[in-house]
Amino acid sequence: QVRLVESGGGLVQAGESLRLSCAASGPTLSPYAMGWFRQAPGQEREFVGVLSRSGTPYYGASAKGRFAISRDNAKNMVYLQMNSLEPEDTAVYFCAAGAITGSYSVASMYSSWGQGTQVTVSS
Repeated sequence: QVRLVESGGGLVQAGESLRLSCAASGPTLSPYAMGWFRQAPGQEREFVGVLSRSGTPYYGASAKGRFAISRDNAKNMVYLQMNSLEPEDTAVYFCAAGAITGSYSVASMYSSWGQGTQVTVSS
């Protein structure tokens, strides 16, 4: 099973950018779709985006036009570049991996999760 560790979270001001990293250990990432989710206090886990096994990106509504996911299979790394951050983006961000056969936006489709990294955006 893939083990995932996120990093790169922190406190930024509205309008700034942040890049999150997800380091994977274990099997190569190439068979997996790699997704990012986030969860704010008192809210359900929200789909941010995913890169399919073939490298096609799909994004949730809140991320479109501002966030971008990339992956480096050789380094077993996945990245989430977040631009034009808003206070509403404040949440714990999770990296996830899965051999997805259904909807990419459904958290239960992913078999491996990281511990999360906190992103706080001040106004």
